[in-house]
Amino acid sequence: MRYLFLSLAVLIACNPTRERTDTSNYDVITEKCYVLREHPDRTDSLVNARRDSMVRFLEQHGFPKRYMKKDSMLFRRASGQEVEVSLLPPADAWESNAIIVFDPIKNPWFINLRKGTGQMKDYVSGP
Repeated sequence: MRYLFLSLAVLIACNPTRERTDTSNYDVITEKCYVLREHPDRTDSLVNARRDSMVRFLEQHGFPKRYMKKDSMLFRRASGQEVEVSLLPPADAWESNAIIVFDPIKNPWFINLRKGTGQMKDYVSGP
């Protein structure tokens, strides 16, 4: 449910006519990459296995890794759109290991760690 709310917030935040946002409170992301919320925590083996599977898949498809430094990110698309994403503090191991994928020609995408890599095939395959 939380991911649905965040996804809706991302879609609402997309506004091509918006002026450039003050970026002092954001991690600004402009390149194709995936963002990990936290450095790996080895306490939950199921979560770690799922995250590691997703990470391998993304790296095989040319997405480099970045770690979030702040709770808010600003994704700048190639079209000039800016997408602001602010994350709540993680409630569990699943949220602590959140992965957000970004391609400058697409909207950011929140990966559901409870699903397999099949969910990512359309996103990474191109425009």
